[in-house]
Amino acid sequence: MKSWKKIENAINSLKEGKFVLIYDADGREEETDFIIGAEFVDEGSIYRMRHDGGGLIFLMIHNDIGRKLGLPYLADVFYKSASKWPVLKELIPNDIPYDTKSSFSVTINHRKTFTGVTDKDRAMTMREFAKLAARIKDMDEVEAQRIFGENFRAPGHVPICMASDELLKSRRGHTELSVALAVMAGITPVTAGCEMMDYGHSLLKKDAMVYAEKNNLVFLEGNDIVEAWEEWQE
Repeated sequence: MKSWKKIENAINSLKEGKFVLIYDADGREEETDFIIGAEFVDEGSIYRMRHDGGGLIFLMIHNDIGRKLGLPYLADVFYKSASKWPVLKELIPNDIPYDTKSSFSVTINHRKTFTGVTDKDRAMTMREFAKLAARIKDMDEVEAQRIFGENFRAPGHVPICMASDELLKSRRGHTELSVALAVMAGITPVTAGCEMMDYGHSLLKKDAMVYAEKNNLVFLEGNDIVEAWEEWQE
């Protein structure tokens, strides 16, 4: 595959704790996101995403991690809570113009944060969640969820997006793309991301590519990752 060199460079960047830029696809969101392994996030990472990205700063996690922690998709919570709060049924995101489902789960803060929103606090929440995700690999669900609750509270200032089951089969959003790249890189499949914004709209792909070149960052398109993932699994 002609884009394997870019994939290898992206994998090496993730392993080294550097940012990678991922553009999902023409005709989808048409957005470029900052991506970094959450285990490497520090307050400088949050500042850069906030300053140079400007979109929502969030976590993206492998579905296996979410299932072990018992995390729901927020749309399902709304649906199942609608009998008590009917307005939630009205808010179910069943008309997303670029996809069939939302990947958003709960929002969290680490219990040692203060407000949870500062660069330092959000970095701690993200980094500590990645550490937790690595720790729970060999735990049962009860133990994993107990430790999760001991260390994090909700709601918080760090939204979690959970990848769909069977990566990149039914959904090819930034969540699935970044998690698949993290799996191929051999790092904990928990990434931090932020959309790159411009005045009034998302940053154009050509401008994101210029930013990547000026800042010596790897720029990938979603199809690059999908093709690499399919070959990697063979």
